[in-house]
Amino acid sequence: MTAQYTLKVVTDFAAAHSLREYPGDCRRLHGHNWKVEVEVAAPSLDRLGMVVDFKTIKQAAREVTEELDHRYLNEVPPFDELNPTAENMAAYIYRQVGERLNDERVKVCAITLWETERACVRYTEEG
Repeated sequence: MTAQYTLKVVTDFAAAHSLREYPGDCRRLHGHNWKVEVEVAAPSLDRLGMVVDFKTIKQAAREVTEELDHRYLNEVPPFDELNPTAENMAAYIYRQVGERLNDERVKVCAITLWETERACVRYTEEG
């Protein structure tokens, strides 16, 4: 068997959006307290016996979510053009956190974005 370590950190932010061309209430301005789960994986540990420090994952996640926090997402690139659906936001966060964390050993493997306590999307680029 091949070893695989998966770490998860959770952060949150508050932001408003409106879904362009949506045929229901969500086309109007409304907000959420978003919860973001960042999963990072690696097949091996570093010399300290870690995949990566949890603080490092939290910092990368906060850097990305701070750009979205207390904002009207429809005015924040890329969502000024891309519809700010939970799906599009999860993919964006995945790529942005990956730019900060991914290296030859460590890789962001999934982002789960909770829009409410009962509704979320999990985004991954696993094959």
